Amino acid sequence: MKRKPDLLWVLVILFSLGMVTTGYTQSMWDRQGSQPASQSQQ
Repeated sequence: MKRKPDLLWVLVILFSLGMVTTGYTQSMWDRQGSQPASQSQQ
């Protein structure tokens, strides 16, 4: 019965990675001085 917590952790990790990736991408785009990402994940 340890699969439920594992699934929860996977979702949490994926969500965190998505947030970090979005922030990192925005920072890189801001550094380059290119147009800001108008399309966000969902």
